[in-house]
Amino acid sequence: MHASTQHETTEAAVADKLAEALQAKAEHQGCGTSGGSGKASCGSSAGQGDLPTEIWEKVKNHPCYSEEAHHHYARMHVAVAPACNIQCNYCNRKYDCANESRPGVVSEKLTPQQAAKKVLAVASTIPQMTVLGIAGPGDPLANPEKTFQTFELINRTAPDIKLCLSTNGLALPDHVDTIAGFNVDHVTITINMVDPEVGAKIYPWVFWKHKRYTGYEAAKLLTDRQMLGLEMLTERGILCKVNSVMIPGINDKHLVEVNRAVKSRGAFLHNIMPLISAPEHGTVFGLNGQRGPTAQELKALQDSCEGEMNMMRHCRQCRADAVGLLGEDRSAEFTTDKIMAMEVNYDLDSRKAYQALVEEERVAKVAAKQEEMEALAGEQSDIKLLVAVATKGSGLINEHFGHAKEFQVWELSTGGAKFVGHRRVDLYCQGGYGEEDSLETIIRAINDCHAVFVAKIGGCPKADLVKAGIEPVDGFAHEFIEKSAITWFKEYLNKVKTGEIVHAERGDAEIRQGALTNAA
Repeated sequence: MHASTQHETTEAAVADKLAEALQAKAEHQGCGTSGGSGKASCGSSAGQGDLPTEIWEKVKNHPCYSEEAHHHYARMHVAVAPACNIQCNYCNRKYDCANESRPGVVSEKLTPQQAAKKVLAVASTIPQMTVLGIAGPGDPLANPEKTFQTFELINRTAPDIKLCLSTNGLALPDHVDTIAGFNVDHVTITINMVDPEVGAKIYPWVFWKHKRYTGYEAAKLLTDRQMLGLEMLTERGILCKVNSVMIPGINDKHLVEVNRAVKSRGAFLHNIMPLISAPEHGTVFGLNGQRGPTAQELKALQDSCEGEMNMMRHCRQCRADAVGLLGEDRSAEFTTDKIMAMEVNYDLDSRKAYQALVEEERVAKVAAKQEEMEALAGEQSDIKLLVAVATKGSGLINEHFGHAKEFQVWELSTGGAKFVGHRRVDLYCQGGYGEEDSLETIIRAINDCHAVFVAKIGGCPKADLVKAGIEPVDGFAHEFIEKSAITWFKEYLNKVKTGEIVHAERGDAEIRQGALTNAA
């Protein structure tokens, strides 16, 4: 087994340089850093050569529209839009719930002025923050004045930051011109159905032009408005991502039809997310026992749609006030009281210099992957398998097993390493000790994986993982994920050829709901 802990390697040297730059920048702002997790398919791994120049410029540092970029760049959401114009059976907007990660949840609602200062404070402290999104906690277009006033303030004070909004689409056609006028290049629309019969099972009501609609009539109105808004946006060259919630027994099979419908209307990316239906969230689906999909069910649906259009696999179903890299939440560092007391110096040149370092790391990461791919080129095998990775971000295996709050999941084959999702887990290490109950939930969450890559792991969890049939791999600490995974997979295939191991399919895995993404 290849093993290396030499921090003078190319990838580690770049990572150290980035860490030093971020720490120096953070200290300059009076705030230290801690933690972080951190076909031409932007949803998977498209690079500059795979896309038209104008599209590449829009997605190259957008963590939601580019899987590759999400390892390096951060986003933030501001909660300026509390009102909503539809009711979903999977939604229950709650406030002051900082340990939950799901759409619609926020700890504080902000005014546009507070939001603008928060954006400047975050962007000054986290120079790889490139995207500002408004996603609720209600619907941004049910609160158009607050939404567009926020965009206006950000355009004026931080013109380098990309602007996004997420909407259910009901009011979208009425605001497309305004969206385009504010240079909002990215819009996400949640579309769960194109058949009102299906929609009636998801949406109890919609409120449109001072009237409440229910049942089939409500769903028909919603889907017609969504399709019209999507067409209007794509005609103006605005990139559209479609979010769909997979609800087993209700719209799971129907989402293939949704995929075709949104592709035909110009959607750039489709994100199929698992239903979050834990009873404690108080949603209709949660209280009536509607289950979410298993890991295999979700992946099978995503795979079946991938031939039609680009699929997003790295969504974290973020809170409406999330801050940081996807998979982390630093919002507690930027409460209203803290940001109002801060003296913010928005240094555009410093941000550009830091992001130039990030691009150096991306180039090194791609080169490392290509080197291993060339070594894999002669391999012939039908074997495909999944591995889990503990990472803080930057595309590196740089997290201790016991400190991981989520694992990235990669599919390995002779075609290379493909990112296919993530699994939230409860922390194994609690106060310096391993928590055996947490280990059981971690094993269930990555039960479909043949191996788990970590920077470090203790003897007890290592033994339990081996017993469960999951190989703990700690020989690639602080190295690039894809390069390391391909190297490991090549050795795995050699072991299969020599008869040292017998390849066997793994079982299904559990998609964890309600796991923590930020320490209490």
